[in-house]
Amino acid sequence: MSKIVNEVILANREYQASFTKGDLAMPPARHFAILTCMDARLDPAKYAGLSEGDAHVIRNAGGRASDDAIRSLVISYKLLGTKEWFVIHHTNCGMETFTDEIMRNLLASSLKTASIDENGWHDCCEGGGSHEAKHISWLTISDLAQSVVEDVERIRHHPLVPTSIPVYGYIYDVTTGGLIEVPEATRIGRAS
Repeated sequence: MSKIVNEVILANREYQASFTKGDLAMPPARHFAILTCMDARLDPAKYAGLSEGDAHVIRNAGGRASDDAIRSLVISYKLLGTKEWFVIHHTNCGMETFTDEIMRNLLASSLKTASIDENGWHDCCEGGGSHEAKHISWLTISDLAQSVVEDVERIRHHPLVPTSIPVYGYIYDVTTGGLIEVPEATRIGRAS
């Protein structure tokens, strides 16, 4: 086993030893969901004041309103009763550092981990890549506030999303820990 696997298993044993939340209900107690980025610097439980069982947190690269994220939000509402949704992107997001074309070229060149420097992204080596990346929309971000607006708008106008659910748009500042509202997104996401 790797060092990481051992650390996770040991941490879980400690968690399990004092675990007391086995009777939580499946629906989130506070009836809301958050769509946010997978970035390790974000702790939605802390920045949104959550405990286990409070809310659904859906995470992906960039916190984007992909088909799968919308699928999760619809399940959250339809089967588990959430009544409000937040889209929360963040400053200094890795999704701002590349484009679909850059990602496609990197993956066509190699499947090894790339690196970045002042001249941009680089592969460590050639060979073993795949052109399958051209079939994926990577949902990169060129304008942070605009990406929040676009995602709230996509959710708001999705045919499976009831207009009664308000969708709020925010940016989490990784340097201060604060949430900054994107007023245009929240306006678009208003319930009717």
